[in-house]
Amino acid sequence: MTDSYTIRVTKDYLVFCSGHFITYDGQNCERLHGHNYRASCELTGQLDANHYLFDFIALKNHLKKLTDQLDHRMMVPGLSSLIQCEIQDRQVLLRHRDRMWSFPREDCMILPIENTTAELLAKHLAHQLLEILKKEHSFVPDTLALEVEESFGQSATYTWVR
Repeated sequence: MTDSYTIRVTKDYLVFCSGHFITYDGQNCERLHGHNYRASCELTGQLDANHYLFDFIALKNHLKKLTDQLDHRMMVPGLSSLIQCEIQDRQVLLRHRDRMWSFPREDCMILPIENTTAELLAKHLAHQLLEILKKEHSFVPDTLALEVEESFGQSATYTWVR
């Protein structure tokens, strides 16, 4: 049997305040609103030659950069089959049935997800973080769990397993 270790980072500065709306029940679309989201991350694996799993500081810094990209943005689901997204030079136009929204392009973050749910935001951030860990540190954990809390006591966690 091989030992396994877990590290977790959750800090008050791993936050992003963003606008969004989701589709649900196959055809409904909720009102535009926002959350003060908070992210946390957990890695599992074996210890390295330095007797630690991964550098806490590097993990916090990478997650901070990722959450900063979403901060003060309108999050747009770029892969939605229910919300049509038209990206213009200076505007982003969104349509759902007879409803339409227009946002300045620079205020939007077009995400490669189907819906801006906490679940898919967690998956998106987890995959971005995993790529950074591989590229910059040649590190792949056994598992990477990323939690996105959209309000106190209400969160979703995505877990990637090697």
